[in-house]
Amino acid sequence: MKFYKLFLGAAAAVLAAPALAQAKPDLDPAVWLVKDADTTVYLFGTVHALDGKGDWFNDEVKSSFDASQELVLEIISPENPAEVAPLVKKHGIDTSGKTLTSKLSPKHQTIMAEKLKALGMPANALDMFRPFFAAMTLTVIDMTAMGIDPNSGAEKVLTKAAKERKIGIGEVESMEQQMQMLNALDEKEQVRLLEKTLEESTEAKETLTKMITAWGKGDADGVAMVLNETSKESPALYKLLVSDRNKAWAQWIDNRLDKPGTVFMAVGAGHLAGPDSVQRYLKDRGIASQRISAPAK
Repeated sequence: MKFYKLFLGAAAAVLAAPALAQAKPDLDPAVWLVKDADTTVYLFGTVHALDGKGDWFNDEVKSSFDASQELVLEIISPENPAEVAPLVKKHGIDTSGKTLTSKLSPKHQTIMAEKLKALGMPANALDMFRPFFAAMTLTVIDMTAMGIDPNSGAEKVLTKAAKERKIGIGEVESMEQQMQMLNALDEKEQVRLLEKTLEESTEAKETLTKMITAWGKGDADGVAMVLNETSKESPALYKLLVSDRNKAWAQWIDNRLDKPGTVFMAVGAGHLAGPDSVQRYLKDRGIASQRISAPAK
């Protein structure tokens, strides 16, 4: 499993870079429909940060969004990056007095030092951070190097469109909840996560390209193969970041069906794919979901 991909949501929230306008090929990501007599919920699987080279906000995605009266995201990212600083101080800074470097194995201390040196940073540049936040920071660095831009990510595009239409924007989690969730991991698991992130950094471009390609084709099985192997390598992390959240979001949808209206719900594509998808947990509740966009031939 390429662990860093699980940090795309949180990492994208603290990364800001200008997107470049250019000719864009057509993409066809997947959309699902959940409805009862008076409520419709469109489920759209997103990629939180993209290179801006593909046109995905069209066809079924656009028509579903245009039919909706409310946009619901995983989190609403602060418009002002300064708003993230108190959360980083509260959840991302280690106040124990033990440095991050000292928690790593000698092998990974060397990898970390070499990576930071290549970036023009001292070997102890991340020593103040808790392991999960250091892993997230390295993910941001890798995304930046690849030209991946959260301003081109699905949430940014959808948020801009929702504001233009003046429809409501909600969230199923908050940024603080996400940081609390990650920081709740046992420190040994956090260190393991950081070490895997360091090891897999060189493969980031290849793996993210595969994931974005599968997403753009509406290939949910392909997305699942890339994203959800965590269940084998780290059951605790998979439960925390995938299955537990998918159960909670299925419950959110179940509750939302009690209120009339049409909602466009956009969450990470990995949550709508694989054996523990949101749709699976909806089915467990007796709620059907229907795919309304077919994979590209």
